[in-house]
Amino acid sequence: MSRSDHIRLMATYNEWMNARLYEAAMGLPGEELAADRKAFFGSILGTLNHLAVGDTIWLQRFASHPANYRALDPIRELPAPTSLDQQLFADLAGLTQHRKMLDRAIIEWSRSIVEPDLDQVLNYANTKGVAARRNFFSLVMHFFNHQTHHRGQATTLLSQAGADVGVTDLLTLIPSPTPA
Repeated sequence: MSRSDHIRLMATYNEWMNARLYEAAMGLPGEELAADRKAFFGSILGTLNHLAVGDTIWLQRFASHPANYRALDPIRELPAPTSLDQQLFADLAGLTQHRKMLDRAIIEWSRSIVEPDLDQVLNYANTKGVAARRNFFSLVMHFFNHQTHHRGQATTLLSQAGADVGVTDLLTLIPSPTPA
């Protein structure tokens, strides 16, 4: 599997897992979603908001790549998040629609990546304005790893609240090789 194929797999996994998380979350009352569970971002809703914030920050950085990915145009138009714990949406319904838009953009962007893009160095600034330069492929892997990390937290929080997310393994989406 090429690096670009792996990115497309990870984009598909991201969309699949987010759909599972949000479906489980929709079965909970609002007070359960907002309850402070002592997680990194407090509540289930806080954790889901952080995922949207993190994705927005990284996708806006990726939009500055020399390939000028058109699939990221909707992300370019979003206001830049002001903090990692910003509550983009106070309700699950609004956050769900935003999440679906982000996931569509991630899928389309992943389809537009070609191998030479991945060898570029991306210049960006972190949320404190500190300049950085990193290999683009490594940043994309960080992007997907960050999602997996916080979705794992969200899965735990949902489970503690009585919601079952079901199977969460990437293995479920990895295709079996065709016989030789």
